[in-house]
Amino acid sequence: MNKELMDTIEYLEREKNIQKEVLFDAIRHALISACRRTFVKAREVDVQINPMTAEIELFENGEKVFNADFGRIAAQTAKQVIIQKIREAERDSIFNEFHKKIGTITSGAVHRVDRKMIIIDFGKVEAILPVREQSPNDNYRQGEVIRVFILDVKKSERGPEVIVSRGHEQFVSQLFQLEVPEIREGIVEIRAVAREAGARTKIAVHSKDSKIDCVGSCVGMRGQRVKNIVRELGGEKIDIVRWSEDSREYIQNALNLTEQTQVDIKIHREEKSAEIFVDEQQLSLVIGKRGQNVRLASKLTGWKLDIHSKSQRIPLSALSGMTAEIEKILNQAGIIAIKDLLKSTPEDLEKIEGIDAERAGQLIHAAQQAVVGDTSKHESP
Repeated sequence: MNKELMDTIEYLEREKNIQKEVLFDAIRHALISACRRTFVKAREVDVQINPMTAEIELFENGEKVFNADFGRIAAQTAKQVIIQKIREAERDSIFNEFHKKIGTITSGAVHRVDRKMIIIDFGKVEAILPVREQSPNDNYRQGEVIRVFILDVKKSERGPEVIVSRGHEQFVSQLFQLEVPEIREGIVEIRAVAREAGARTKIAVHSKDSKIDCVGSCVGMRGQRVKNIVRELGGEKIDIVRWSEDSREYIQNALNLTEQTQVDIKIHREEKSAEIFVDEQQLSLVIGKRGQNVRLASKLTGWKLDIHSKSQRIPLSALSGMTAEIEKILNQAGIIAIKDLLKSTPEDLEKIEGIDAERAGQLIHAAQQAVVGDTSKHESP
């Protein structure tokens, strides 16, 4: 048995990268536990294994002994330990292989589809695509090969647990790396990504070389590069945003405002917030459907963005019937411009000392009329 055991251990060390010392130590401890259960009369049991020959010796109460049952126990125990260590080594190998792939894209076949998750077969291991990491645009069919983003790898009793995603913002980032050579080569870099999976992604890019257009590189000739990514994402819209060190310019780019868009941006650096004032006709376009455009722009830039109509920036002094005394009272209450007044109710204004119910109604009516009047100036004849 000793030569056979030694050959097996050397093979495992060579082929499975399981250290000889680890195997000997595991066999020794397993044998001690087995002997203590079998030889209950012994006060103390110990096992020694010669690392050069794999010869196994049994000690009871400090003295070397020979036991007819020990050889059988040793053979069975060594076999069990080796099988267990092989299984552990294979699991560790798979874990290490996929742990290195965290943050990258790989392909696998759809093995099973249910309401809670999709099981993806990678051959060596199965991965989980949870509902929260799926895109609403995707329809999964058993046997279909799909690309996924390796999100995490965990150890479990059943082996490595690989979590993948198609809804993560970095999935889009990695798709751009695969599709755009300038990004892979480090000439163009991705500075930020904001995504609502299945609907829209905003990706901010910057070129380290002034001769290379970062947006044009990502779009590709005739838009082919970005079209390939949109196709992979099932038609999800993608806004490629030019990153800028200038906060005002970056915010304007993130909101996808054209040069024709008349916009005023007021920056509050301490709060990292900005107020954006646009014409009334462009308000809904800038905010986006259900607030999506401004929400993604805010996430992309890291700034809190508030969108207002330019008419809401009209000073209080422009209101009909406004006096310096009333304006001072409102300013002291935190009401600086018409936009602040429009957020207030008559009841709110009545709580301010010096403003009665009649005056409150007049102020709100005057603010509403000022907005209507300012808006009409921008309407087409």
